[in-house]
Amino acid sequence: MVKDKPDVTVDATVAKALLEYINAAWTPYHAVEEASRRLNAAGFQKLSERQSWHGLKKGGRYYFTRNASTIVAFAVGGKYEAGNGFHMVGAHTDSPCLKLKPHSKGMKAGFLTVNVEPYGGGLWHTWFDRDLSVAGRVLVRENERMVHRLVKITKPIMRIPMLAIHLYREIGEQGFKPNKQTHVVPILATALKAAANGGAKASQGTEDEAVEASVSGAETKGADATKAKEKESKEHHHPAILRVLAKELNCSTEDIVDFELNVCDTQPGVIGGLEEEFVFVGRLDNLAMSYLSLRALIDTTCGADAMDDDTAIKAVALFDHEEVGSASAQGAGGPVMRDTITRVTQAFSEGVADASVRAIQNSFLVSADMAHALHPNYADKHEPDHKPQFHKGLVLKHNANQRYATNAVSATLFRELAMRRGIPTQEFCVRSDMACGSTIGPILASGLGCRTVDVGAPQLAMHSIREMCAVDDMAHAYNHFCAFFQDFTALDASIDVDDLPAPNIEGTITDVPCNHVH
Repeated sequence: MVKDKPDVTVDATVAKALLEYINAAWTPYHAVEEASRRLNAAGFQKLSERQSWHGLKKGGRYYFTRNASTIVAFAVGGKYEAGNGFHMVGAHTDSPCLKLKPHSKGMKAGFLTVNVEPYGGGLWHTWFDRDLSVAGRVLVRENERMVHRLVKITKPIMRIPMLAIHLYREIGEQGFKPNKQTHVVPILATALKAAANGGAKASQGTEDEAVEASVSGAETKGADATKAKEKESKEHHHPAILRVLAKELNCSTEDIVDFELNVCDTQPGVIGGLEEEFVFVGRLDNLAMSYLSLRALIDTTCGADAMDDDTAIKAVALFDHEEVGSASAQGAGGPVMRDTITRVTQAFSEGVADASVRAIQNSFLVSADMAHALHPNYADKHEPDHKPQFHKGLVLKHNANQRYATNAVSATLFRELAMRRGIPTQEFCVRSDMACGSTIGPILASGLGCRTVDVGAPQLAMHSIREMCAVDDMAHAYNHFCAFFQDFTALDASIDVDDLPAPNIEGTITDVPCNHVH
């Protein structure tokens, strides 16, 4: 039976481990790196999509990455046969943020600024007056090769200051609605100080011109076309940023070929609240579901005989680009999951043509993305009978217009998994007079054709630079995912809505008199 009052003393170690993951995972690249580290430690074998997978073995555990920002991990049952199902949890590694533009160097009123582009639907006003830095990936030239290196500058190096209320009286009537092009622009340094440190004399021309002179320099004589082009590209960014990247990567600025950098909040996440019941951190949406599903996969498949009698494949897929629609090679709208199912099935099918199709129909996907908890100050924003609360477990998301992929069958199966272990669950649908968000659930359900349920842990301040959820719900979610990986095979055998007896066809339509004139 589901407990009416969930135990509020649920072990907090899951939430603390989650914070370690999120505090390290500033970008999707770092999220994948942290996931890979945990999979390697657990004995999962890394695969390459560019090589054959025909060496896969029953009982084996594997993973691969795509673009270093999406990762898929799976464990093959000891009694798996081609055509059996994949029991999958899908989540995403990206969160709304600001990304540096290809020409990030900006100058405004004596300040060095950084040109950024908003990624996803962030609450951009929450990015003001925060201690910001950068993280991401850098392509570094090492002799004749270019290598992918991750970087994270933990020191606060930029900030977007608010305008003083004395100069912005209308904010009280109009609200704060910053222009994303002109107002959401981080300040890196004063031009005067940057010019002095860059070796240019501020007295020669304007401050901005002095900094430009320190940035540009003279081109190296005899440089080949490639180096000249790279130098030109570097001049699109402030030298100070290049220097801090080079120092962190222990290389020279000349070795930096290109990069993709996110602006990030430097404040680490913490357990908070009077009763230490909350998690305060950015990127809960959706690194919380990413970490908890991955941990559940590892913990339920890594025992000595954990997969010996299993007939299915357990999998977790953490996709990039959910916040911008998933339409990319490494997004849920791309072929990542279908490629996985096809290649794994073929490795065991011995030429059986329809094995992949049968595998998809035998599969089940849990689309795990954070959910909207009831906000005490805006309770009227929720549908009166669907108000997810903290401490009460994962939220099953419903939408008649298929913004979520949940239906009665998939919801019943996922709910039943929790009921059998005494794990609480709750339901959500949006008010009928409000637009509904969406997830990777409908994208994968329609693209693959497999049964899908949309769920997520309740949180507040979604898409803010600093979000919050409940410690207990992290443990509930982890336990629910463990139940899915361990118990779903047996539960799934209890229902098949398409396995119905053929209808009685006595008295077919041709036996019924028809007066219709053709």
